[in-house]
Amino acid sequence: MLAVIINTIAIIIGTGVGLLFRKGIPKNISEAVMKALGLCTIVIGVQGSIREPDILLMIVSVVLGLLLGESIDLDGKINHFTECLTARFAVQGESAGIANAFITSCLIMNVGAMVIVGSLNAGLRADFSLLYTKSLLDFICSIMMGAVMGIGVIGSAGFTLLFQGAIVLTAQYLAPFLSDALIIEVSCTGSLLILAIGLNMIKLTNFKVINYLPALLVLPIIFLLKNFLG
Repeated sequence: MLAVIINTIAIIIGTGVGLLFRKGIPKNISEAVMKALGLCTIVIGVQGSIREPDILLMIVSVVLGLLLGESIDLDGKINHFTECLTARFAVQGESAGIANAFITSCLIMNVGAMVIVGSLNAGLRADFSLLYTKSLLDFICSIMMGAVMGIGVIGSAGFTLLFQGAIVLTAQYLAPFLSDALIIEVSCTGSLLILAIGLNMIKLTNFKVINYLPALLVLPIIFLLKNFLG
């Protein structure tokens, strides 16, 4: 939970800094920093995915997971849900502006593959590297949003603590019931998604990473079926 708490604190501090610089931060600087963090994310993804002991299992899981994600348009549904919530609160007035900032920042910082994969890695393998990377990303993002949208952004810190914390604690509860081999497989496949996130961050690709998330649910089923059949 330490990484989640750090992520929460990063958002609070970042928003505070943003409120001090309401005129905003130069776009070229923010883009350069985001690309640098994207490169770091790629390294994390490569380091994790190359440890895959059964590449065929990863391939089958990713392909089937992607087919499931694409068939239900998971990425589109989540983005549509995000847009609807944002539009619901995007009305005039000071209180509405605070609500809009809160909802928008919550969605931006907590909807995505990095949140899921990072929290699962933290809970299953005590690997906090991705959540620490996300903390830095959220710190920068909260500065930008705080400068533009105001005090409402700070409310997303509480939501982040509850949402990510719930995933980490759930994963920790499940970890004793999972074999080390399965945890490694989930981690490696998750790292492949992290690699895709990094490539998107430097704008080299445009993967719909959310559509790949079902692979993390498909993999344990295939893993158990493989062991059952020998």
